[in-house]
Amino acid sequence: MLVGAGPGDPELLTLKAVKAIQQANVILVDDLVSEDILRHASPDARVIYVGKRGGCASTPQRLILKMMVQQARHGQTVVRLKGGDPFIFGRGGEEFAYLEAAGIPVTTVNGITAGLAAATSINASLTHRDMAHGVIFMTGHSKPDEQGVDWSQIAATCHRSKLTLVIYMGVSNVGSITTGLMLGLPADTPVAVIQNASLSTQREVGCELKDLADTFLREGLASPAIMIIGNVTAGLKALRQPESHRPVRVA
Repeated sequence: MLVGAGPGDPELLTLKAVKAIQQANVILVDDLVSEDILRHASPDARVIYVGKRGGCASTPQRLILKMMVQQARHGQTVVRLKGGDPFIFGRGGEEFAYLEAAGIPVTTVNGITAGLAAATSINASLTHRDMAHGVIFMTGHSKPDEQGVDWSQIAATCHRSKLTLVIYMGVSNVGSITTGLMLGLPADTPVAVIQNASLSTQREVGCELKDLADTFLREGLASPAIMIIGNVTAGLKALRQPESHRPVRVA
């Protein structure tokens, strides 16, 4: 089973995800899945940590795929437990195709994706009808063999069509992302950065697009962090501005 563990808060697990974790004999766990979530596992379950976090050393994907097939063929009930949702920047599509080709029956359990959880945590509607006609989810971390995203084109599309832009895994490239977005969006476009969305360690900072890269540096923001760019974050009192040095609000 490919199971979404959600953004981190164990109370945001679906009932179906809890049931899958309880029934598993083998659980292959991503780096961002908390121990609180693993408390739902059977004491007899074998838990294998296969950390997957952008910019860090992690278990090769090909090895994870082979382990899933091997354990399933040995008669084990295998859960691949992934942060967020398996099919939103979670390689769920790759894993489903590989398992299906190997003749392994697969069930997928959705999880709340971090981009949505981050927005909800600051009471921002990604598709507020007065401010946005839709939302774009983007990754800020391309595969090594791929050409980078044309952020200027993405920005122009968002500006022209009134779309909210949500960026995952963009911390290491925030400088180039900011530069590209500035070519298609106004410099004063509101931005919200949410680190550790849904967890007790959550941090939220608001700024304008022109200050985005500097804000990361000044505030010491780090991965995992979600960037929400667009008018849906304007005027949210939950966000402190980077110029303020008051204690960060904890969700």
